[in-house]
Amino acid sequence: MRLASINLNKRLGNPAARAELTAWLHHHRVDVLIAQEPWKPLHRTPIDLAGFRPVAGDGDLFCWIAERFATPPTSRPDRFAQRLELAWLVIYNIYLDSGSTTTRSSQLDQLQKIITAEQGRPTIACGDFNIAPRPIDGLHNGQASTFNNSTDRAPLSALLADLNLVDSTATDPPQFTIERQHAGAPSQFRCDLALVPAHLHPAITVRYDHTTRKGEQSFTDHSGILIDAPVTLPPATDEEQETLFALLPEPIDESLYTRSDYQPHKTAMTRAHSSPFARTVVDVIAPQLGIATILDHGCGRGSDVHHYRTSGLDADGWDPHPGFGQAIEPERQYDLVTNIFVLNVLPDPWQRIQAIQHAARFVRPGGHLFIVTRSPADIDPRAISANWRTHHDGYWSSEAKGTFQKGIPTEEIIALGHQAGLRPTTQQIPLKTSPTAGQALLVKPT
Repeated sequence: MRLASINLNKRLGNPAARAELTAWLHHHRVDVLIAQEPWKPLHRTPIDLAGFRPVAGDGDLFCWIAERFATPPTSRPDRFAQRLELAWLVIYNIYLDSGSTTTRSSQLDQLQKIITAEQGRPTIACGDFNIAPRPIDGLHNGQASTFNNSTDRAPLSALLADLNLVDSTATDPPQFTIERQHAGAPSQFRCDLALVPAHLHPAITVRYDHTTRKGEQSFTDHSGILIDAPVTLPPATDEEQETLFALLPEPIDESLYTRSDYQPHKTAMTRAHSSPFARTVVDVIAPQLGIATILDHGCGRGSDVHHYRTSGLDADGWDPHPGFGQAIEPERQYDLVTNIFVLNVLPDPWQRIQAIQHAARFVRPGGHLFIVTRSPADIDPRAISANWRTHHDGYWSSEAKGTFQKGIPTEEIIALGHQAGLRPTTQQIPLKTSPTAGQALLVKPT
């Protein structure tokens, strides 16, 4: 998915600006557009853009989506923030007050509360913050501007640190997103920002496009932000598709837009023996950590649970698929919870974080969660060989069955665990490494 964020400086009512914006969107193959200050007056009738469907908003914040995709759920948690659900990813379209540092400060405090309420769901906040995050990001006549100060910069820094977000376009020297004359001197600001979760930053590409405000095809005075994220947007509804296909000059392959139901339980293997990682638990982890009780979270058909029990451990299994007969949640906590080859069959980062959060509920304070995944070295060659179609950040391993696979390395397990409130253990446990698996032993804080 490609998302664009632009402050349109209330120019969309101008047919020429509207035509240039539409051409820019199609040239850059944008899927979703979020805009700040698209038009005036504030509550005028929404403006159509060729090839895009108006979604929601007003003259402060508005959103469009390409017609081939379903209309996303939206809400307005505050006047300065619009919330969009784009599959597993939440986007906040932001336009902070342009006239008062104290107002921006209170808005940032409120934004932190709003994002915190997402409970770990991957969230990007982007738009016009009217803040130069660092003194070098805001200059007047070559000197640090006084437009921003610690009143609004401090809560922005706190938001980044507390929510583990990255100011993804910060460079040295900065790329300014607005340049104009003020009081007879040049003013330069980088105030259009994209705050991205640190654990997703390597997988998300963010860049400025300055042609939106420079050159013959410019249509506003702000640079645009282009964000590429591993999100497969749901297709338009049957009613929306019917309208779309009727307008197309040539037939298209509708199979590209068909829905598939996820069936992760169909990836569960029937084992005659326990997994090698269950043997690691019994032979290495349990003796080293003094483990007495254990839960296999996502146990499938239960071969590992049997191994734990025959090894003398007090072990239970849980799996959400009713057909495996282990769908009743335990009523206790354990010294160790294992989660083996589960995360890599869940189709997006939010479901993986939720799975870790759920598993952590059954870990006693100070206890451990042992997570094992298929690695990229295992999954990617198979995907290439079998021509698996990409979906979100992984692949459909079988669209007929509804099964998904993604290679997840150890460092990504740790990052996902961090989102769920867990940290890598500080104890030196000699886990046997494998090129085909990622693995991490995480601890639940006391």
